[in-house]
Amino acid sequence: MPTEILMPALSPTMEEGTLAKWLVKEGDTVKSGDIIAEIETDKATMEFEAVDEGTIGKLLVAEGSAGVKVNTPIAVLLEEGEDASAAASAPAKAAPATAVPAAEEKAAAEKGYGGPIGAPVAGDAGASKAAPAKADGGNRIFASPLARRIAAEKGIDLSGITGTGPRGRIVKADVEGAKPSAAKPAASPTGAPAAAAPAPAAAQAPKGPSADAILKMYADRETEEVQLDGMRRTIAARLSEAKQTIPHFYLRRSAKLDALMEFRAMLNKQLESRGVKLSVNDFVIKASALALQQVPDANAVWAGDRILKLKPSDVAVAVAIEGGLFTPVLKDAHQKTLSALSAEMKDLASRAKSKKLAPHEYQGGSFAISNLGMFGIENFDAVINPPHGAILAVGAGIQTPVVEKGEVVVRNVMSMTLSVDHRVIDGALGAQLLEAIVTHLENPMGMLA
Repeated sequence: MPTEILMPALSPTMEEGTLAKWLVKEGDTVKSGDIIAEIETDKATMEFEAVDEGTIGKLLVAEGSAGVKVNTPIAVLLEEGEDASAAASAPAKAAPATAVPAAEEKAAAEKGYGGPIGAPVAGDAGASKAAPAKADGGNRIFASPLARRIAAEKGIDLSGITGTGPRGRIVKADVEGAKPSAAKPAASPTGAPAAAAPAPAAAQAPKGPSADAILKMYADRETEEVQLDGMRRTIAARLSEAKQTIPHFYLRRSAKLDALMEFRAMLNKQLESRGVKLSVNDFVIKASALALQQVPDANAVWAGDRILKLKPSDVAVAVAIEGGLFTPVLKDAHQKTLSALSAEMKDLASRAKSKKLAPHEYQGGSFAISNLGMFGIENFDAVINPPHGAILAVGAGIQTPVVEKGEVVVRNVMSMTLSVDHRVIDGALGAQLLEAIVTHLENPMGMLA
């Protein structure tokens, strides 16, 4: 029977996407692992690959089609012996995930907690290959239609098979060599702890005026409607949820940048021949990374029903792009030189603006930086990007009179606000983290030690 290839969810927050390009045509034979299409999500353009083998019987969605909902049939795959007429005449059966993003395997292997709300805890994606392919409390088994057919013919119980496909899905190779006796599910160990009870749902937040009510309010005014694209829709949903569910509190400090500015000018002069120019933001990234190592209890994320503490300093940095923003992550930032951080940040920012980042490059991290100082903003409060424990809002350096040893002097002072998730970091711990950041910024030579 023909199998429908469905529009996949290429990220935990994806609800729809654009089928940018077909890499196959009707009549082509494909096998597991073949790249069959390019899909545009709200964040990036990603390749996605077939899990099953067969012949492309019909392409149901044209190239360039936007707003294709997740789980919408986009093509029909024919099994061996079926011809194109089967695709047109027979009702197709749906496969939950006939294709997956090619980058997903790489992203799943990365350590750390995925960025978007609802992303799996570290190791979940990779661990799915070490256990039978089950979900939904163990009731549902993920297997390709071809694998199910072979298992039925050989009398194999799929509940005891370990899947080697994407996300632990059982594929043809897993069942071809299996024996019926090998399919018995393993018994649960005596005294195994019961599954944790699901966390209570968050209280429903009150909704604002409806779209119709807003339109009616401005009916007599000249307006222009701007339709939401995928990125803006995701930003609206995630940050609304962040503000409603994360108990934010704010810590404010100022740092005197005079020593840093002199040190930066000296380094840039020495690095000029190498084409390297350090920014103040590069120093902020390095200072934050080192501070997370000094205050390890603050290097943590909220993981639903527990706190997950990270060993490395993986620092995310907000990058403004047309229509939204990305937060690419600089992994192991505490171990990298200022020039290495500068080069990596420039590369990530450039590819973010052209939407060429892979998911593993903008998901994860425990801490984020949002710098609006280059726009002249003196101070502001940033919204935490789940599941991060904190985000540092950085303002502009301003010539400010300060009192030192009883005398008034003018210093270059930069205001910073640390937004903190109180579930992860308490006030005193957040203050220690911010103090460590300020100390590094005011003593920049120490960051090279």
